Amino acid sequence: MSIFPLPVFEADADPRHRSSMTDEEIYERLAPPKTIVVKFGRLGTVGEFPYEGDEKPGCGTRLTATTHRGTEVVEMLTTTCDNAGCSKSVTRQELLEYIDNSGGRDFPFHTDGKILHVSTVEELNKQAELDSNKSHYISTCKRLIGELDLSMKLVDVEPILGEELLTFYFMAQERVDFRKLVRDLAADFKTRIEMRQVGARDEARLVADYERCGQHCCCRNFLKVLKPVSMKSAKIQKATLDPLKISGRCGRLMCCLRYEDQTYDQLRKNLPNRSKRVGTSEGPGVVLDTKILVQLVLVRLEHNDNQIAVPVEELIDVEESIALLERARSAPEPPPEMLAGDTDKRRDRPRHKLGRGGQRDPRRETGGESKAGTGTVEKTPDQNRERLSQPGKPTDKPKTEAESSKPDGPRPKRRRRRRRRGGGGGGGGVGGGGSGGGGGKES
Repeated sequence: MSIFPLPVFEADADPRHRSSMTDEEIYERLAPPKTIVVKFGRLGTVGEFPYEGDEKPGCGTRLTATTHRGTEVVEMLTTTCDNAGCSKSVTRQELLEYIDNSGGRDFPFHTDGKILHVSTVEELNKQAELDSNKSHYISTCKRLIGELDLSMKLVDVEPILGEELLTFYFMAQERVDFRKLVRDLAADFKTRIEMRQVGARDEARLVADYERCGQHCCCRNFLKVLKPVSMKSAKIQKATLDPLKISGRCGRLMCCLRYEDQTYDQLRKNLPNRSKRVGTSEGPGVVLDTKILVQLVLVRLEHNDNQIAVPVEELIDVEESIALLERARSAPEPPPEMLAGDTDKRRDRPRHKLGRGGQRDPRRETGGESKAGTGTVEKTPDQNRERLSQPGKPTDKPKTEAESSKPDGPRPKRRRRRRRRGGGGGGGGVGGGGSGGGGGKES
């Protein structure tokens, strides 16, 4: 069977008739961006800087820029200009809305900078060399802290590409006078020193990696403004109140407890408060508890103290619930004849008794079937008397009580009685010896 080319596929294979473009064609049509949104610094500060180059960088590209701290390597996030159809470009209005929703004025956003060019290999190697010297910076700073007897904990250090600034991050319970420390560090490293105090959450943002959920820590990955989290959020969400299980790497309550606060607040508005009188289809009652996510209400009925779970959409007015309850009570009861008839039917129903080993007795089942199922009619006393009066016919001998008690079929095995071995007597025969041992020879 020959294969004929389909016209529709032939048209798609021809670049002149193809509507979709390849990545190379899309890149050729792109224009250089005018403004670029970047991320820089150990704390992930966001900045929007102008760009005047001819290159067309993409998301994740390393760029060299001048910021309020100096010359440093930044990472491109997106563009905020009409970039000739770039699918990952956003408008400035969308960027401002994101900033407002993520913290507003507290969001670390800067515009005082400029993108110079795409970072070269030499610049990237120099930045990597500066990062490799962090251990030397930290050891020197710790030595000076010990000499000056300062109550502070050094967390991290951050050098930048231009070496104009060296930032030290530290933690302290109280205010620390580190002016002497700054002078000593500036004399050792020949650059401007900045000491920045951080809290427990910022420490986790600097040094933490993964959380117990398997993902990167939210504070390190995308959170820029760390809002406080209260124990009330854990109680509302029915989470465990064990601090060890709901605390993050920083030792504080996990930031993810805030993610569902808005949803829980909206769902709580649909539920009644505790101890409120509500109506159900089974009668009025009082609210004992509520389940926010599944929208269930636990109600204790007033007339019988039963507890039932009712969906919130099935709750009704109290007056309507009382009317339904009275209507159910005033409904006529079934006559006693119907109840007696049901009882007789249940009484006449054949019962199967269990035999040995929990199984049904086949003899009882056979007997029941012979009377009801096979059509055999039980004889009356007159018929039995007539049968006895007819000569020449064998009559059924009445069975003794011992014979009637014997079951049909194979007889069960009986255990043999063990013969006693007396000390001197053989009292087992007829008229055998007594208790003293009468089995000896007579003299």
